[in-house]
Amino acid sequence: MANKEELVQTVKVIAKHWRDGQLDEAYAGYRDLFSRPDFAEHRPEDQRSAFKLMILAKGAPNPERATPLMIEAHRAAVSPLTDIVTAHGDPADHEMLGICHVVIGNIESASAIFRAGLAIERQKNPQSDLCGSLMKRISLI
Repeated sequence: MANKEELVQTVKVIAKHWRDGQLDEAYAGYRDLFSRPDFAEHRPEDQRSAFKLMILAKGAPNPERATPLMIEAHRAAVSPLTDIVTAHGDPADHEMLGICHVVIGNIESASAIFRAGLAIERQKNPQSDLCGSLMKRISLI
């Protein structure tokens, strides 16, 4: 699936499940997508788009109410997202990775990841919305 068209089609199917309220099917789709060895061959911005659709989805269940498939999907996102965080150091990627760790129950890791992202973002722009978002996430842990 290393071509962009296949990725787009896969994400469209997942998004349709989400819109139709079929959350288990959507999370299973994300789990399968992020688990594919060739997922990491996509451009980082294309990977980020797929991650954002799941991790930052409006109306997603609270992590405290995570279903088994929701946990599996977030767990599958950890490895490829960690690779992106390591390679690019973008604070927004830190936020998504931290959220994954919250969902799968790794609260200490989430806290460290959020704090690392906050430190980077504070150097860039201490007044940014991302700084506020990361501070809020840290305070909720």
